[in-house]
Amino acid sequence: MTDTYSTSDILIGDNSEVILHFDLTLEDGTAADSTRANNKPAKMVMGDGSLTPNFESCLRGLKKGDKKSFTLPANDAFGMPNPDNIYHLDKTKFSADMELKEGMIMGFSQPDGSELPGIIRSIAGHSVTVDFNHPLAGQTVVFNVEIIDVR
Repeated sequence: MTDTYSTSDILIGDNSEVILHFDLTLEDGTAADSTRANNKPAKMVMGDGSLTPNFESCLRGLKKGDKKSFTLPANDAFGMPNPDNIYHLDKTKFSADMELKEGMIMGFSQPDGSELPGIIRSIAGHSVTVDFNHPLAGQTVVFNVEIIDVR
């Protein structure tokens, strides 16, 4: 038997580059997101700040080929809704030919050129309430992950 080192033996740890498939559902089983829909796995680097520490801790120690399911309460996933992220905008700020509907998600241009998604929560007269919280803020979520590769 040879004592070779295989990439399948690398465990996820600090600064690991991880390629994975994930299915994200709400507690009631409602599908929220999945990399399998387009068969495009996600690529992330542990410790780069793109994942919450609690999500990273669930991935630590896994290796290529591993599958795991874990549940994260709202505070450990996308956080709780922040009332400061809800804005009341005048309807004149929107294009006149745009049909606004409650529940629609639209992009809002930021001063730096990036786009921030906002959810239209209500329309009352000339006031449009837009919620810039993450759509899953306040939700307990269930992640099902399959580790494709670890580098």
